[in-house]
Amino acid sequence: MLGVLEGASLLAMAKRLDVTQSAVTKWLAAYVEQSFDGLSPAKPPGPQSRLSVEQLEEVAQSIENGPEAAGFASGVWTARMVTKFIRERFGVAYNWKYVPELLHKLGFSVQRPRKKLNRADHEAQEFWLRKTFPKLKKTPDASVP
Repeated sequence: MLGVLEGASLLAMAKRLDVTQSAVTKWLAAYVEQSFDGLSPAKPPGPQSRLSVEQLEEVAQSIENGPEAAGFASGVWTARMVTKFIRERFGVAYNWKYVPELLHKLGFSVQRPRKKLNRADHEAQEFWLRKTFPKLKKTPDASVP
């Protein structure tokens, strides 16, 4: 900006900065409109959401209510189930691989169910963990051929 203010031409500044003349023109326009804030790099906004704010709120509420309330047999949401719910409810088709990102934007995080046996013998597990497992981990004596 200083070079232009000192009288250098747009072409001369473009050559000096090794950029196109149109880049210098855009920078000048941004400076005129927004001062130095207009020169800061900004993240592009990306495409507009295909779901309205109200629809996104409904998706979030449905996630909170659980898949069974939405008509699914499973008690745990999966990305594919959420994709199907959105498609059937709003007619919007997302790739199931994008759904975790969408849910993250709505404030949800991925939860993985912990595998636990219902009829497990906790005392036997504790014994195995404290007594049997350490014996298995021990390395054989190096002096034995």
